[in-house]
Amino acid sequence: MRLLFVGDVVGRSGRAVLCEHLPDLRQRWRLDVVVVNGENAAGGFGVTEAIHQEFLDAGADAVTLGNHAFDQKEAMSFIGRQPRLLRPLNYPPGAPGRGAAVVESRTGARALVVNLMGRVFMDALDDPFRAIDVELEACPLGRGCDVAILDFHAEASSEKQAFGHYVDGRASLVVGTHTHVPTADARILNAGTAFMTDVGMTGDYDSVIGMAKEEPIRRFLKKIPGARMEPATGPATLSAVAVETGAGGLATRIAPVRIGGRLAPAAPDFW
Repeated sequence: MRLLFVGDVVGRSGRAVLCEHLPDLRQRWRLDVVVVNGENAAGGFGVTEAIHQEFLDAGADAVTLGNHAFDQKEAMSFIGRQPRLLRPLNYPPGAPGRGAAVVESRTGARALVVNLMGRVFMDALDDPFRAIDVELEACPLGRGCDVAILDFHAEASSEKQAFGHYVDGRASLVVGTHTHVPTADARILNAGTAFMTDVGMTGDYDSVIGMAKEEPIRRFLKKIPGARMEPATGPATLSAVAVETGAGGLATRIAPVRIGGRLAPAAPDFW
């Protein structure tokens, strides 16, 4: 199967580049499953129901979130009626929404998509390692699903890498999100799981992790609260990772994807 995971969409500029390119990529690369992280899509903080639908209409099969999952107040109500919108699985019991879903590809294959959040330098949520054990036991790769795509939303590279090795052989793809800078380590781990420490953001890189530069710089200099952070609005780069899977749902090939904006372009050479 052919999988595409698109990194954190930041603001209007990120939404524009995603919606410009995803429909063409979906058709040209004959993608089976597309997952988009949308937790910064609404003004940099959270997602609205309308934006979630915009991503589905552009070709996403599921939208994942992270620490900004509930920044938009309306998310508390609409997330429960959107089965393909996922907040972190390891939120405490009783949190609205869901952390995992099985979506059907256009060829009828079953894709397990899971969103989890790390705990190093992040909110103190439940243990993501134990949470994924329960989920993968309930829906094992090759039996409960044909592919398994895990979005690990975390700050520390060490935690992301430890998580990737922990589930190696039990998932098709483990991709890190949250830090908004693409890493150069896209690879297939020893037991067949595709991994990338951070896929990067889909947004304007002439910024401070997607936000207009002036306010973040001022905060570092003055160390006092100021104006609200606002997303940068220049030309954005679509940052993603492409994966191909073989028998049993494990990865056979992986490559970074970068389209538009300020970063050097990258695309898989196997499609």
